[in-house]
Amino acid sequence: MANYRNIHGINIETVTSNPDNPANGQVWYNSTDQKLRGHVLNPAGAWATGGALNTGRFNVGGLGIQTAAIVFGGEGAGAGLSAANELYNGTAFTEVGDVNTARRFSGGAGTSTAGLAYGGEAGTASVANESWDGSSWTELGDLNAARAYGRGNGSQTSALYFGGEPNVVSNESWDGSSWTEVANLNTGRGFLAGAGANNTAVLAFGGSAPPQTAATESWNGSSWTEVADLNTATKSHMGSGTYTSALAYGGSADSDMTESWNGTAWTAAPNMSTGRGGANGAAGADNTSGLAVGVNVPTKSTEEFDSPAGSTREFDLS
Repeated sequence: MANYRNIHGINIETVTSNPDNPANGQVWYNSTDQKLRGHVLNPAGAWATGGALNTGRFNVGGLGIQTAAIVFGGEGAGAGLSAANELYNGTAFTEVGDVNTARRFSGGAGTSTAGLAYGGEAGTASVANESWDGSSWTELGDLNAARAYGRGNGSQTSALYFGGEPNVVSNESWDGSSWTEVANLNTGRGFLAGAGANNTAVLAFGGSAPPQTAATESWNGSSWTEVADLNTATKSHMGSGTYTSALAYGGSADSDMTESWNGTAWTAAPNMSTGRGGANGAAGADNTSGLAVGVNVPTKSTEEFDSPAGSTREFDLS
């Protein structure tokens, strides 16, 4: 009769505490509790239509979480670059104070009441950096290098901006008062996506190297490490979550792909209802929620992703 090792190629791991981000089907023995446990994934979740933007656009910047997000900048049909800024409450968008510098593909970090918008393209690559207090934007210290088509993640006082076009490897860290150049990406690229809560824990994935890539890298505050690739090479996609629990969705040619990251590997998740590239998303708290705004042409439509968390179960050994 086949045992666990015959089936999976490894023995059941003995640990003193339950793993933080177990994979679906993972089994372990908790020696502290003296319990055999396993992790099972609940239903994979689904995409559904969200509230519509007031001003249709694409290549927007975004920050916050699915139920409290800011969408700023971008461009509209025949209208050029936009400075529009809208607040999402999980149901509807409300127009609020515009950014000072109209631009597209800028980085965003923070929350709907304490955010940061930086870089992007305002005719040419921009060094502009602005802080959001819930009602208005204030200009702060500029980036060291003008860049666009990179990606930003983090908080208002602890953010990272990485990558960009053409094939940018440089990386800058924000401490709340100034930007500092830090260690480069291993793979220079633009049109990438990322996830992360601060400037010491970020995940960068996909983009155009060129060609488009599936490469994924993890940032620990001092260096980038190559980790497991996306299953699908993509660019102009979106990302949300943290460096141990993230979502990647959409992409060029209006891709509808969605993948979920558990800290170790990417797994296919339910596709979007509408394929979207040139869009942006809100930085959801983990891989169970996301917000997609925009598409390759100016649009007001959005989508929301929701997935129940997995559960850990104990085995009856009697």
